[in-house]
Amino acid sequence: MKTAPLIIAAALALAGCSSTGTGSAAKPLIPDKVIQLTAKTSVSLSTLATAAAVAAMIYVVYDPLAPNWEIEESRLNENTYRFSMKMKRYHTGGAGESIQIFKRRASQLQYENGFGSYQILEYTEGIDSQTIGARRMAEGVVRLVQRQDADSFLQN
Repeated sequence: MKTAPLIIAAALALAGCSSTGTGSAAKPLIPDKVIQLTAKTSVSLSTLATAAAVAAMIYVVYDPLAPNWEIEESRLNENTYRFSMKMKRYHTGGAGESIQIFKRRASQLQYENGFGSYQILEYTEGIDSQTIGARRMAEGVVRLVQRQDADSFLQN
């Protein structure tokens, strides 16, 4: 699990003000040094360590490099697929892109399996309320069809 090392590092950094021993010979884990930034501005190492630990924890929770949407795909038969998509809990955009992702995955399956087109049989979007926070959800079913079956009159 990738969060365990970061949690341990954060705990050690936050413990910088505590000591490793007892009595008068105890020394802090992070030395009480100061970095002089300008003539009137300085930052202590313990403050830097705390800021780094908080930044690491925010990165673990937010994970800016993770995709905005998770897709679970299940095959219903040889040419029909169901997609269940969940948006990541903490995000800075991408709330309206679920239909684009749905169509992109349907197109990929179409080309990979040699079909001429696809039809969207059902598609829904919503919000799933959970204890920690609400998440956007989208579900849909797509059928892959050959070119002669891809008539627009058959879609309705």
